[in-house]
Amino acid sequence: MDAMQINVHAFRLINDLGKEYPALNPAFYVIAEYTVYALAVCVLLYWMTRSYQNRVMVVCAMLTFALAEGLGKIAGTLHYNQQPFAELANVNQLVQKAVDNSFPSDHTILFFSFCMSFWLFKRKAGILWMLLAVCVGLSRIWVGVHYPADVIAGALISIGSAAIVFLVVPRLSAVHSLLSLYEKAERAVLPARLRSKDI
Repeated sequence: MDAMQINVHAFRLINDLGKEYPALNPAFYVIAEYTVYALAVCVLLYWMTRSYQNRVMVVCAMLTFALAEGLGKIAGTLHYNQQPFAELANVNQLVQKAVDNSFPSDHTILFFSFCMSFWLFKRKAGILWMLLAVCVGLSRIWVGVHYPADVIAGALISIGSAAIVFLVVPRLSAVHSLLSLYEKAERAVLPARLRSKDI
């Protein structure tokens, strides 16, 4: 089998589970479509703890996503495939989506960018974040909108980007200077500093 045949075969193995176990479809639909809102809330909560380390982590996660998304766009110019539901018959399609280039998976890039960054800063809690990222990537295959290669490429791009950002950004004095300026302005508006432990 060539690479595309392997990709299609792996897609069928995962996507066809939705036909064998239809009771799981609603859960995977929610994971695929709505966990992005939960991620946004968690990022905001990390920021609102007013922990300096948490804020450096959030900055790194956002920069990781920007870098990974840019690299993902470049990867998309090098390889093109439409969503599985647009190319294959009898797909268990649970999500309505416009047909375009699905390589690599933007959802996977988003979640692995943030979750890998969280893992690098918080190894114990980060394991749960990485499990969430894997679940989201798997769910995108389950609902029929991405091939496994789309998800794997998005994950690898994000993991590499997170490692680079983690090694470089926390060492940049400009980042700490900007955060210090922000926190000085924040204290002027909200002088009662919250004493929250890292979450």
